[in-house]
Amino acid sequence: MSDATKGLVAVAVTRDEARIWLSGVESGSRPETLRAPDERERHHHVREAQRHRGHDTDHTDVAFFEGLTEAVRGAREIVLVGHGTGKANTMLRLVQYWERKHPDVARTVVGAIDSNLEAMTDAEIAKEVREWWDEYHEFL
Repeated sequence: MSDATKGLVAVAVTRDEARIWLSGVESGSRPETLRAPDERERHHHVREAQRHRGHDTDHTDVAFFEGLTEAVRGAREIVLVGHGTGKANTMLRLVQYWERKHPDVARTVVGAIDSNLEAMTDAEIAKEVREWWDEYHEFL
């Protein structure tokens, strides 16, 4: 990767965790991992929300997304990788959250890749981001 990728942050996000490459996606780079609140806490909030109809905020998402926001704040460019399936598309919910709550961070998202994250290693994800960058960065 060239100097053009300085400041590039990659975030592979699923419902349960985010793997964040803060210092680039060069071969051999290792991500930091941010875990979402565990399922017991997630289910507790769903039951609470059902009791308080009309209150549709998932508090576990807010906590998870705020943690991600702080981790990537200051990045010049962000490429997101998600599994992109229906209502469970955490990557899409994250982008929507950033657009509403942190537009400064949302503006730094330059790309989104749908992949089978559950079946990919960290090295495969980093390689996919590098390949995306090589193909599309000139259009940014």
